[in-house]
Amino acid sequence: MIILSILFFITAILYSSVGFGGGSTYLALFLIWEIPYYIFPIMALFCNLAVVSGNCFNYIRDGNLNLKILMPYLIGSIPLAFIGGSLSIDKNFFEIFLFFVLSAAGVLLLINSKSYDDSIDVYRKVPIIFSILIGCILGFISGVVGIGGGIFLSPLLFLLKAAKPKHIVTAASVFIFINSLLGILGQLTKDTILNEILDYWFLIIIVLIGGQIGNFLNLKILSSKLLALITASLVIFVSIRLGVKLFL
Repeated sequence: MIILSILFFITAILYSSVGFGGGSTYLALFLIWEIPYYIFPIMALFCNLAVVSGNCFNYIRDGNLNLKILMPYLIGSIPLAFIGGSLSIDKNFFEIFLFFVLSAAGVLLLINSKSYDDSIDVYRKVPIIFSILIGCILGFISGVVGIGGGIFLSPLLFLLKAAKPKHIVTAASVFIFINSLLGILGQLTKDTILNEILDYWFLIIIVLIGGQIGNFLNLKILSSKLLALITASLVIFVSIRLGVKLFL
């Protein structure tokens, strides 16, 4: 458990530094360490909440929340995150799906890492219907698998040039927080053994501390572009490690 705790701590630092919670990597680590399958999603979602709570507070305090950009995605994601969280899926399907989620997230982060320091002043208006539809898809995936969805929303918004980098990072953090909360509520409708979850409560404290450190690095020390590159490398490494476990 010591090695697992260290990996959770590092994951929280890196993900929080670019506005994410780390849910996808927590899930992969749970899988690699052969933690009981039925607690994967809810534990990852609780860890997400712990990590992005600090990000949300700091980013909103600094005036970086743009509700006009965020709201359409939340309108779509909120009900679907709850519905997704209430569903049960086969373990084998979950593992394969998680592998593809991690792989896609790592590639998207790598491609869009340069956008974090982009100073372009011309942004596109994304159609509301399109935003709601994307929110529905990401919300459903978030609830079922146990991620916040921000790791996909952020690169998408950068690709669309929908807003300033600081507004996108803030939107991703709030999106993760709210989806994680609704996903947890959905997960609690299932017959999850809470005593099993309590056995891993210390991981929530660890990622909470790591999240604060990552947020400090982003605000005070390292560039967002460098942190995004490091985070993308971590996601790709974990996806490869997961792929080896599943297919070899």
